Amino acid sequence: MLSYRHAFHAGNHADVLKHFVQIQLHEYMNQKDTAYTYIDTHSGAGVYALDGGYASKNAEYDTGIGPLWERKDLPKPLAEYVNLIKELNPSGKMRYYPGSPYCADKVMREHDRLRLFELHPADSKILADNFRKVEAHAAAQGERPSARGRRVLIERGDGFHALKTLLPPPSRRALVLIDPPYEDKQDYRKVRDALDDALVRFPSGIYAIWYPVLQRMESRQFADKLKRLAAKEWLNVTLTITTPGPDGFGLHSSGMFILNPPYTLEPTLRQVMPYLVQVLGKNADATYVIEKGTQVTGTASGRTGANGAVRMPVGNARKASPTAGTGSLRLPGQAPAGTPGAAGGAPRTPVAKRSSIAAAAAGKSARPTEAGVTRKSARPAEGGAAGKSARPTGPRNSGPRRP
Repeated sequence: MLSYRHAFHAGNHADVLKHFVQIQLHEYMNQKDTAYTYIDTHSGAGVYALDGGYASKNAEYDTGIGPLWERKDLPKPLAEYVNLIKELNPSGKMRYYPGSPYCADKVMREHDRLRLFELHPADSKILADNFRKVEAHAAAQGERPSARGRRVLIERGDGFHALKTLLPPPSRRALVLIDPPYEDKQDYRKVRDALDDALVRFPSGIYAIWYPVLQRMESRQFADKLKRLAAKEWLNVTLTITTPGPDGFGLHSSGMFILNPPYTLEPTLRQVMPYLVQVLGKNADATYVIEKGTQVTGTASGRTGANGAVRMPVGNARKASPTAGTGSLRLPGQAPAGTPGAAGGAPRTPVAKRSSIAAAAAGKSARPTEAGVTRKSARPAEGGAAGKSARPTGPRNSGPRRP
């Protein structure tokens, strides 16, 4: 759809998460001398005016860059992001906010390459004009490109289709940012299909996908579908500043999903995300979630929060095995270990009763909490299964009960 204009949302909490993570990925790529290609499938206009026009209409930057602007206690990685924006505003007044193309241009090196795509005709023209001004300013300062070829190429076109022509890159190093509007629910499918094809062409690339966390079904299922892509590893981080209102409208939460993430990213997120929740959060429901794992094909993956606590998949997501440490191994018809009358096992207190006893001893309700996540309710897990009450198993009138 061509009605979407990112200028309405420039500098909001979702932009803070997206561009902060993007800069961390560039910093990692810069550690090797070999050049790399940055591909931005939905580049937008590149730079946005906050003191007039679209951005001032809703002033969404007050949920993001605004509260960070004058802070003196920024964590070092977050300070690098804020300082980049302040360089765009030499007067000290917050007037302009950079999009992902400008962030990339400022962090990348002279011999790296930017390939920028934008389908919206007006934004595509503004993007090209903005980079023309940047090049003209550099030339006026006597700066000349030291590398051969065009460092920045801008094309009005479909960024999803462009991935097929650009991957793999000549240097075999690439960072891809995918950030469609998601106004059309087909965008969720297009993102997944484009990544599925890109990973076949170039499995070692770093792919960063921004997405909104909304009430619609496509959004709720999106991250789980990305976990099933054929990437070696993935990392998912979400930032929520408040819970949605009763009508479900408004963007209160967003995420960045990274395929083949650098090992440096997770520790940085653990340092910065609690701070963002503290500063940008609107109420006690503000939170963040960090998840990491490998391709979901029946293997376990972890969901972690601020102190590294991990919640393992439950039910059929984790099969019992001799090395699993949990789960159940028994023959068909055999009662679980600990069931009264079962061979080799002593009677065990039912799960619900043991939880109540433990809670009474601690003086609080039996409800485990997950670090970094606010939960209304949770149930204890037992033997690789959760969300089910403990009930004895054994022979039925019709024959033995299968496990």
